[in-house]
Order: sequence, then C-alpha cells, then structure tokens
Amino acid sequence: MPSYAYSDEQLRNLIAGARTIAVVGLSADERKASYQVASYLKAHGYRIIPVNPTLDSVLGEKAYPSLDDVPEPVDIVDVFRPGETILPIVQAAVRRKFPVLWLQLGIHNLEAENLAQTAGLTLITDRCLMTEHRRLLS
Repeated sequence: MPSYAYSDEQLRNLIAGARTIAVVGLSADERKASYQVASYLKAHGYRIIPVNPTLDSVLGEKAYPSLDDVPEPVDIVDVFRPGETILPIVQAAVRRKFPVLWLQLGIHNLEAENLAQTAGLTLITDRCLMTEHRRLLS
C-alpha cells in the first residue's frame, strides 16, 4: 500500500481551510463512526453534505445519492465505504474536481488511490478526520 505522508502543518492547514465536507457513506445510525465524525464536524462549524443513496436526510442535511448529485463545491470528500466499492466514488471526485479525498481508517483501494494521485487530488489515507481535527485544531 502506498503511503501519503503529510506533515501536521499541512494537515492542519488543509482541515482549517475546509468549509464543506461531503461524507460518503454517512449513516443515520448514531452508533456508527460516520455519524459520529460528521456530527462532530458539523458541531465545529463545517458544512456537512451527506452522500448515501438510502437516505433522504441525516443530521438535518439533505442527503444525495452520489457525489455526482451534490449541487455545490466540496472541499473534502470524506469516505466511509469499503475499499472495494470506492473506485466510482474517486472517479466522481475527480470528475467534479473536488480537491481532497480523505479515506478513513482501514479503507484502501490501490487503483482508486492511484487515480486520485494521478488526477492531482490531495489524498489522505488511514486517518480519521475527527481525530486529526481534535489533535491539530482543538
């Protein structure tokens, strides 16, 4: 697996500079990590856009079936989906020119990661956005 190393300063700047985060795979189940992370980020002033084809809304926000359906620019695409399912998500992020792809802990797909890198997206892997926000900005 490739490693995408970013300094704490780079991560801090990336997270602090973001305003809108699309959370792909956001669940309405409060026990799930995706819900907890999105809820935390929303409470810290980020605009959360749920991306889940099975939901109409979550956390008081309209949900969209895919990244292609999101009607506005996104600063970070935060992915909570199994690695084997993420290639179409990455392809959509590339098409939409969303600048940052954040793959949560344990999510890997070499083909998708290579596509993101080749397309010039900033790729963060194997890190939790909430944990990094707490560590670097709280």
